[in-house]
Amino acid sequence: MRRALLLVLCVVLSGCSAASDPVATGDAGTAATVAATPASRTTPAIGALFLDGTHFCTASVVHSAPGDLLLTAAHCLHDGEGGEYATGITFAPGYHDGVAPYGYWDVSDPQVPDGWAESADPDLDVGFATAHQAGTTKTLESVTGANTLLTGGGFAHTITLTGYPDEREAPVVCHGASAQADTYQMRVACPGFTTGTSGGPWVVGADPETELGTVVGVIGGYLYGGDDPDTSYSSYFDTDVATLYRKMDARG
Repeated sequence: MRRALLLVLCVVLSGCSAASDPVATGDAGTAATVAATPASRTTPAIGALFLDGTHFCTASVVHSAPGDLLLTAAHCLHDGEGGEYATGITFAPGYHDGVAPYGYWDVSDPQVPDGWAESADPDLDVGFATAHQAGTTKTLESVTGANTLLTGGGFAHTITLTGYPDEREAPVVCHGASAQADTYQMRVACPGFTTGTSGGPWVVGADPETELGTVVGVIGGYLYGGDDPDTSYSSYFDTDVATLYRKMDARG
C-alpha cells in the first residue's frame, strides 16, 4: 500500500520492481467515509511530495520556530535498514489537478529516528524535513499556515486524514476514529488510502475555516501504513518523535 521510498529508489536506479507487502490483518476499527477533496477546499498546509515530476508521498507543515518544517513518514525520506536518504524531493502544498497553487518547495535536511535508519523499526516511521523556495524570503509556514504537533496524546481520537494517492491528482479525505493497534501503533478505518498517501497527517480539532489543527499521527508504521487500502496505520508519537521535533524546532 505505501511502499513509497522503495518506489522512489526504483525511479532513481531504474529497472527494479517492488514486491507486495504482506496483507494487514486485524480489526479495522470504526467505519469512516472518504471522498476526493474539491480543489476549492484543498488544505494549504498539506501537500504532495514529488520526485522526478511524480508525486509519491504526502507531507504536512507543522509549526516550528524557523517556519519551514515538514512532517511525513520516515519511509518517504529514508530507506531504513542502513540505507540512505532520498534526494531531489520537492513539496507542493495544496496540490490539486496538476496545479501547485503555492509553487514547489525544495525539501532538505531530512531527519528520521535512529531506530528507523538502523533497522526500519515500524514503531518509528516518522520523519521531518525542511522546505524552502528559491527566490523568496517568505517561510513556508507564513504562506500555508501550520498544524501543531502532539506527542504522548493517547490513541483514541476523532481525526481528519488526508493523503495523495499515486493514481489521483487531488487528495482524498477521511473522517474517522483512531484506536490502538499495538503498543506503539495506531490504526483507523479509512477506505481508499492507497499507495502515495504515506505521510498523510492525522489531524484532530481542525478549525472549520483554516482546516488547521493538531497532528497526532501520519500514515506509516505497520507494513508501511498497511497493505489494505481501507485500514491505515501510524507509529505512535512518543518521546522519540518529541525529541526529533525539538531538534528540528531548535534550529530557530
